Formats: sequence, structure tokens, C-alpha cells
Amino acid sequence: QLQLVESGGGLVQPGGSLRLSCVASGATLDFYFAIAWFRQAPGKEREGVSCFSSSDGSDGYTTDADSVKGRFTISRDNAKNTVYLQMNSLIPEDTAVYYCAAGFTAGSLYPHDYDYWGRGTQVTVSS
Repeated sequence: QLQLVESGGGLVQPGGSLRLSCVASGATLDFYFAIAWFRQAPGKEREGVSCFSSSDGSDGYTTDADSVKGRFTISRDNAKNTVYLQMNSLIPEDTAVYYCAAGFTAGSLYPHDYDYWGRGTQVTVSS
């Protein structure tokens, strides 16, 4: 059974950066076609942020939500069984709990396409 654990969240000022990590155990991430980051702010629905898709665990492609294009970058390190989300130029609207997830629908940013979820890490952007 795949387990995902996120870390790296915290309080950051507007314009700052954070790097989130998602460590997998129980299975290798390259078994899954899509590994993604989602976020959920208070009172809002969970939304997809970035997705890394690969059919063979190596070269793949990324899909990003319009709200984070040019600011967030998803990457994967198969040797460490870890997925990262580098977040730059953070704004208060990025404040949310961030989750990583694994599934088999390449390129998807829809929560219903993902089968395994971490418990999340809080990101707060405030001065």
C-alpha cells in the first residue's frame, strides 16, 4: 500500500519561496502514471496545482494550473522516491493545505482521478 508524507510547509512572506517534499513508501512512485500536488484553502474545494506524468517512471511531462504557471515547478526524484513542488513568488492566495497524490490518469488535475493521498502540509503566505 502506497503511503505519502508531505513536508516543507510553513509561514512565508509574499514574494518568498518554499519547497515542498512528498516522500513515498510501500511502493515506488514510478509505478504510477501521475503524481500531483493539490491544495485546499478554508471554505474552498480542493484544486489541482501541478502534475508530473510518466508512463515508464523516467522522462515525462508536467501539467500546471493557470494560477501557478511560471511560479511553481513540480519534479520527481525516483532514486529518493520523492516528489517536490518548488513554489516561488508566493502570494497570499497560495495559502492552503497542500497535498500530494498518486494515480493512473496522466495529466489530470482532478482529485477524483487519484487513489492515494498524503495528509497534507500547511502553507501560509502572509506579511
